[in-house]
Amino acid sequence: MPLRGPRAVHGGAASRWTLTMAGDGAFCGFIYVEGSTWAGPEDTEALAPVSLGITNGIGGGGSEGEQMRATPLPEATPLGGSTCRCPSQRVWGLQVGSLRWREWCAAFWTLATLPSLALQGDGWDLMGRLRQRRCFVGWPARSQQSSLRAPEAALTRFCPSLSAGHGNHRENSPFLCPLEASRGNEYYDRNLALFEEELDIRPKVSSLLGKLVSYTNLTQGAKEHEEAESGEVARRRTAKAPSMGTLMGVYLPCLQNIFGVILFLRLTWMVGTAGVLQALLIVLICCCCTLLTAISMSAIATNGVVPAGGSYFMISRSLGPEFGGAVGLCFYLGTTFAAAMYILGAIEILLTYIAPPAAIFHPTDTHDSSSATLNNMRVYGTIFLTFMTLVVFVGVKYVNKFASLFLACVIISILSIYAGGIKSIFDPPVFPVCMLGNRTLSRDQFDICAKTVTVDNETVATRLWSLFCHSSNLTTDSCDPYFLLNNVTEIPGIPGAAASVLQENLWSTYLEKGEVVEKHELPSTDALGLKENLALYVVADIATSFTVLVGIFFPSVTGIMAGSNRSGDLRDAQKSIPVGTILAIVTTSLVYFSSVVLFGACIEGVVLRDKYGDGVSRNLVVGTLAWPSPWVIVIGSFFSTCGAGLQSLTGAPRLLQAIAKDNIIPFLRVFGHGKANGEPTWALLLTALIAELGILIASLDMVAPILSMFFLMCYLFVNLACAVQTLLRTPNWRPRFKYYHWALSFLGMSLCLTLMFVSSWYYALVAMLIAGMIYKYIEYQGAEKEWGDGIRGLSLSAARYALLRLEEGPPHTKNWRPQLLVLLKLDEDLHVKYPRLLTFASQLKAGKGLTIVGSVIQGSFLESYGEAQAAEQTIKNMMEIEKVKGFCQVVVANKVREGLAHLIQSCGLGGMRHNSVVLGWPYGWRQSEDPRAWKTFIDTVRCTTAAHLALLVPKNIAFYPSNHERYLEGHIDVWWIVHDGGMLMLLPFLLRQHKVWRKCRMRIFTVAQMDDNSIQMKKDLAVFLYHLRLEAEVEVVEMHNSDISAYTYERTLMMEQRSQMLRQMRLTKTEREREAQLVKDRHSALRLESLYSDEEDESAAGTDKIQMTWTRDKYMAAEHWDPSHAPDNFRELVHIKPDQSNVRRMHTAVKLNEVIVTRSHDARLNSEGDENYMEFLEVLTEGLERVLLVRGGGREVITIYS
Repeated sequence: MPLRGPRAVHGGAASRWTLTMAGDGAFCGFIYVEGSTWAGPEDTEALAPVSLGITNGIGGGGSEGEQMRATPLPEATPLGGSTCRCPSQRVWGLQVGSLRWREWCAAFWTLATLPSLALQGDGWDLMGRLRQRRCFVGWPARSQQSSLRAPEAALTRFCPSLSAGHGNHRENSPFLCPLEASRGNEYYDRNLALFEEELDIRPKVSSLLGKLVSYTNLTQGAKEHEEAESGEVARRRTAKAPSMGTLMGVYLPCLQNIFGVILFLRLTWMVGTAGVLQALLIVLICCCCTLLTAISMSAIATNGVVPAGGSYFMISRSLGPEFGGAVGLCFYLGTTFAAAMYILGAIEILLTYIAPPAAIFHPTDTHDSSSATLNNMRVYGTIFLTFMTLVVFVGVKYVNKFASLFLACVIISILSIYAGGIKSIFDPPVFPVCMLGNRTLSRDQFDICAKTVTVDNETVATRLWSLFCHSSNLTTDSCDPYFLLNNVTEIPGIPGAAASVLQENLWSTYLEKGEVVEKHELPSTDALGLKENLALYVVADIATSFTVLVGIFFPSVTGIMAGSNRSGDLRDAQKSIPVGTILAIVTTSLVYFSSVVLFGACIEGVVLRDKYGDGVSRNLVVGTLAWPSPWVIVIGSFFSTCGAGLQSLTGAPRLLQAIAKDNIIPFLRVFGHGKANGEPTWALLLTALIAELGILIASLDMVAPILSMFFLMCYLFVNLACAVQTLLRTPNWRPRFKYYHWALSFLGMSLCLTLMFVSSWYYALVAMLIAGMIYKYIEYQGAEKEWGDGIRGLSLSAARYALLRLEEGPPHTKNWRPQLLVLLKLDEDLHVKYPRLLTFASQLKAGKGLTIVGSVIQGSFLESYGEAQAAEQTIKNMMEIEKVKGFCQVVVANKVREGLAHLIQSCGLGGMRHNSVVLGWPYGWRQSEDPRAWKTFIDTVRCTTAAHLALLVPKNIAFYPSNHERYLEGHIDVWWIVHDGGMLMLLPFLLRQHKVWRKCRMRIFTVAQMDDNSIQMKKDLAVFLYHLRLEAEVEVVEMHNSDISAYTYERTLMMEQRSQMLRQMRLTKTEREREAQLVKDRHSALRLESLYSDEEDESAAGTDKIQMTWTRDKYMAAEHWDPSHAPDNFRELVHIKPDQSNVRRMHTAVKLNEVIVTRSHDARLNSEGDENYMEFLEVLTEGLERVLLVRGGGREVITIYS
C-alpha cells in the first residue's frame, strides 16, 4: 500500500517518498516528521501538503489525493503532549479528512493488515517494530538537528504499546509511556542497562510515581464546562491541582442536596399527623438508612479514585455492568423525578403562600378545588420546567454561580426556624386558630372568628354565620346543625415552647381523606353537618398512615452522593468524602430531630395537621414559627427549592451521559453526545421529558414515594456492593476508610428493602421490575465490560467453593450428565472445518452439562502463540453463532495426536471434567497418502478408552441438521448390541429435548441369536424402558447363522491386502493412486456379483451353503493387470489368506449393515467402534446418511431408581 507525497523543500529540491506495506495483522502507525527537518517557519514551502492514497484497495476505502496539511513548528518548540493518536477506525482512507493533524504529525493511519513494510525515499530511513498492534516511525536519516536523539525515543514517545522484546504477546502497560526516552539512551549505558528492553515499554518508577500523583480519570465536570463556555481552556494550558477541602467540596454540597422542600412544606404536617414519637421514629429509620449507606459508600469511594457519576460508577464498578446499568438508570430516574418534586414544591409555595391570585384555574364549587389546584400545578410546573431547562442548556455556569445563593437561603431559613422557636418561649407569635366545637375552620373565607358580633348595640350575623346558614340575618332555618349546636372558640396557633402542647402532640392522629382536622380536647356536640359546608373546615386531602409518611419524608434525607460526585475537585478525596458525607448526615439528622421536637413543643396540633395553613390564614405553617418574619421562610424555601430543581436538572443528564458513554445499553448511545464543550444536550432533553411526567402527576405527595423507591434501590445496591466486596476479601479491596463492616452493610441493605415495601409495596414492585428488565436487557445484549466488579469476584468465589466441594471421583448415576469435550479440526485459514460438530453439541444442551471445545495447532508454542489466539477467537465466534455455551481451549503441539491426548487428559478442573469426547470421522482416510489420517483418529480413540471416557463419533456430519431445521417426523434408531451403561438410551432422549428433533420418535433395536428367546427379550426390553421413563418402540432383530459370504471374505482380504501394500511396498505416488483405484473397482464388481448371488440364495429355499465365487483367475481377468511386474513382496500378497478373526468381524459388520440399512436407512443411527475397525465401521455404516457411533465409558449413566 504505497503512501506517497512531496516532502518539505530542503536545500532547494523536493523529494518524494513512498511507504510500502503488505501482509496481515492489526496495525497502528504514523509517519513522524522532525520539526528541524523543515527549512523553517518563515519558509512558505515548508507547509507542503501530504497526499494519502490507496492503490490496492486494502482497508476498504479511500481515494487518491486526499489532502491534509502538516504544520511544522520551529526548531526551538519543545515536544509536549501526545500529539498523534492512532484512531480506531479500520477504514482509514475515508477517515483521513476528519482527523486533526497537529504539530509533529505528517500522516497516521490504522490498517487491518501490515506485518512487513519498507520505506523508500531520498534521505529517509525507517525504524519499525513488526509486532501485532505496534507502531512504527520514519525519520530523516541525515538530520543532525533532531530534538529527539534517537529513533527509539520517537518510537517510545508516540507508541506506548511498542515492544522491543522477543515479539510474543504481552499485556500493554496501563500507564503512559515515560518521557525520559526523549532524553536519549545514556541511562542504558549506565545503571539500567540490564532493563533496557523493559524500559522500552514500561516506565521507570520515578516517572510512574510522578504521573500517578497527578492522575485523574474524571469526566469533564461543571467547572470545566464553565471554562469551556468562557473560552478559558485555550488560555489555560496547565491543569490546576484540585484544591477543594472537606467543607467546600463535600460538607456544604451535601447539606444543600439533603435539605429540601420536604423540610419546609411537609415536616410540620408529618409531626402533627404521626405525633412526635412516631415522627422521631420515621426520622431515625430514614437517617439510619442513609448513614449506613454513607458508611458503605465511604468504603467504596476510598478504595480508589471515583470519577464523576457518583453512585453509578461505584455500583457498576463494584457489582458489574448489569447491576450498574439497572441501578444507574434507577438513580437517574430518581434524580429526574427529584427535579419534578422540587418544581412542584416551588409552585405550591408560589400559588399558596406568595401569589395566590396568580392561579389560572379556580374552583367552580366546593368539590372542584382539588382538580383546579392540580391543573394550576401542571401549567405552572411545565412553564417552570421549560425555563429551568433553558437555563441549564444555555450554561451550567449560571447554575453554579447561584448555587451558593441557594445554599445561603437554606441555611438562613433553618436558622430563622430555631430563632423563632427560642423567641416563642417568652414571646410567642400571634396566629389565632378558629374552632367550631372541636373542628378547625379555614380562615381564608372569613375574618371574624364568631357567630355574631355587636355593632351599635345590635347583634348582627358575621361572615361565618352567613357561610353556615346561607343567610345574612339571624334565622336558623337553613343553618348547619353542627354549627348551631357548637360554640366558636379561638385558640393560639403557636402557644410557644413554654406551653404544655408537647404532651398533646406526642401521639399520632392519622386521618382518612376528607376527614376534618379536630382538637379532641375541646368540647363538642356530635351532629351531622351539611356536606356542602365541608369546604369551610380544614380537611385531610389524602389518607395518612405511618407507611405513607415514610415514603413522603424519605426524599428529605437523600442527596448524600453529592460529595462523591465532586471527588475530582477534592484535594484529598479519600479523606474528605467519608468525613464530609457522614458529618453532613449527622448535621441534617440533628436538624430533623430537633425540628420534630421543636415543632411538637411550639405549634398547636391542629395547626401541625393543617398541611396548607388554611387555619392560619394561608400562611406557611413553619413560617408562622420563624423569626423575624414568615416571609423569610417563604422566600428562602422558594429559592432553595428552585435551586435544588436546577441542580437536579444539571446532574441527571450527566448521569445519563455517563451511562451512555459506558455503552452498556445500546439504545442510550445517542445520549452520550452533546455540545462541543461536552454538555449533554440530548440527555437534557430526555430528562426534561421524563420530569414533565412527574409534573403531570401534579402532587408532591404522589411524586415523593416514586422518588423514594429509586433512591432506596440505589442505596440498597451501594450497601450490597460493599458487603460483597468485604466478604469476598479480594486483594484489591483495600479501602482507606476503616470503620465499616459487612454486617452494617447488610443491615443497611435490609433497611432499604424494608423501607421500599413499607412506604409503598406496589411502587417497590414496579421499581424492582424496571430494574430487573434493565438488568436482563443488559445481560441479553451482552455487556462485555470487565471492570473488576464484585459480582465477577463473587462468581469466582462461588465457583471455587463449588469446585472444592465437588468430588473429583465419578458422580452418582442420577447426577451423571454428558460433559462434552468437542475436538474440532481447523483448516489452513484457522476456520472450523466441520461447524456441524458444534451444532450437534448444542443440540445436546438439554443435558445441562459442561461443554469444552478444543483444537490443536501443529507447531512450536513460541512461534504459533498468535495463531492459537486467533484460532481460539474464531472458535468462540463459531460457538456464539451455534449457541454453544461453554469454554474454548486451543493447544499448540508438535504432533496433532499429542495435542489431542493433552486435551483429553488435562481439560476441565477438579470435578468439572469432561466424561464424553465428541470426535469427527476422518473422511477420505482410504485415499489419504498419509497413514496419520486414520492413525490420529485411532490414537484418540485409544486415549479416550484408556481414560474411561465415552466416545461420540458423528459420521457424515455434513448431513446433520442445523439448529434452524425442523423434523416434523422421523425416527431416532438405537441399535443396542452391547450394553454400554445406558449412553445409547440417554443420548436420544437428550436429542429429543431440542426443537430440531422434538417430533422424531425413538426406536430401539436389539440383536438376538438363534438360541435367544426374541419374544421374551422384547417384553423385557419394554419393561426396562418403562422403568427408565423412556418412550420408545422396541424391536428385536434375529441374525441367522450362515456361512461367510464371498463378499465378506473379499472385503476382509481387500482390507488386509491394502494395509500390507502400504506397509511392505514403498510405492510411488502414482502407483499408490493406481492401487487405490484397483481396490475400488474390484470392490464395485464383487459387490454387484455378491448381491446377485444373495438373490439366488434367497430364492433357493433351504439352501444353507453359499458357493465361493472368487478365484485368483477372475481377479486377474477383472483387473487386467499383470502382477509379474510388481515387486516380489507384492506377488506374495496375492497368495495371502485373510485372518480368520478379521473374517468373522467383517461377517458381523456385513450382516448388521444389511439389517440396519433395511430398517434404519432414513433414521438417526447409533453404534460403536474401535481400532482397526476403520474398515469394519465403513462397512457397518455403508448407505446411511446420519450415523452417531457411540462407545460408553464403562459406567452406568442411567438408572431406574428415583
